[in-house]
Amino acid sequence: MQTSQSSTTLDTATSDSLAKEQSILDQNTPAIHTQPNPKAIQLIPDHFKLVEAGYLTVAVPSISAPPLLVLAADNKTYIGAEIDIARLIADSLGLQLKIVPTTWENWPLGLVSGKFDAVLSNIAVREERLQKYDLVSYRKDTLAFYVKQNSKIEAITGPDDISGLKIVVGSGTNQEKLLLAWIADNKKKGLVPAQPIYLEDSAAASLALQSGRVDALVIPNVAGRWQQLNGVKIKQVGRLNGIWTVAVALKKGTGFANAVQSSLNGVITSGEYKQVFSRWGLQDDALSTSSINPPVENQ
Repeated sequence: MQTSQSSTTLDTATSDSLAKEQSILDQNTPAIHTQPNPKAIQLIPDHFKLVEAGYLTVAVPSISAPPLLVLAADNKTYIGAEIDIARLIADSLGLQLKIVPTTWENWPLGLVSGKFDAVLSNIAVREERLQKYDLVSYRKDTLAFYVKQNSKIEAITGPDDISGLKIVVGSGTNQEKLLLAWIADNKKKGLVPAQPIYLEDSAAASLALQSGRVDALVIPNVAGRWQQLNGVKIKQVGRLNGIWTVAVALKKGTGFANAVQSSLNGVITSGEYKQVFSRWGLQDDALSTSSINPPVENQ
């Protein structure tokens, strides 16, 4: 009987969260635009050729990942923070925006082979990527630990705090790298090591947390903040400034990065950038200025 009651409570909470999420998505569907930026337009090299004249062709994730990217209620219009930033860049350059959904595995080849002009796909700045692409920063990469709102866990600030916990993490992510390093530290100290639980679907991860099958999530702060905005009963117990920033990926050496950087700094100054980050709950991850190929610190 207790299990049935718990299941009903979880189902109700999930339904309420989905309804609230849809309300926010509907509210955020109208596009945020900006005016063409003459300075940025002048920085487009004469030799640079767009994939399609008059359009900025941008690759984005092919999976739903709110608040970064998700389909609107019409099930065909892409919205989200990544789309909003891409549109502001296109507007600033006097171009129309053309969105091309692609997988994480396929964007590097697509960019190099000229299928799109830019990629916005939560791409962190790393040394190996700096060797291959021009990267123009537009967001901080912040990682955080989240637990159930009524969890007895109050703080996770270091490896000792995760000893014995089951923690959801995404494979191949920055947070996995952090978690595995902390687990290695547990083992070195003779502590019961934390156990990584690999769940790629955010809904499945949330359900596992609320049902008590796992103890915590280590996820991008943007994902945790989004869940909180939608009424999911979780709390942040540790926040880590990521080693990397998130950047627009461009084909290396074309000179187009200067125009993109100027576009981003223009909307940071004019306020549309802040509008985007505010409506998607990303204020904590905003930058004060955009940089081309920023240094990788503390790697």
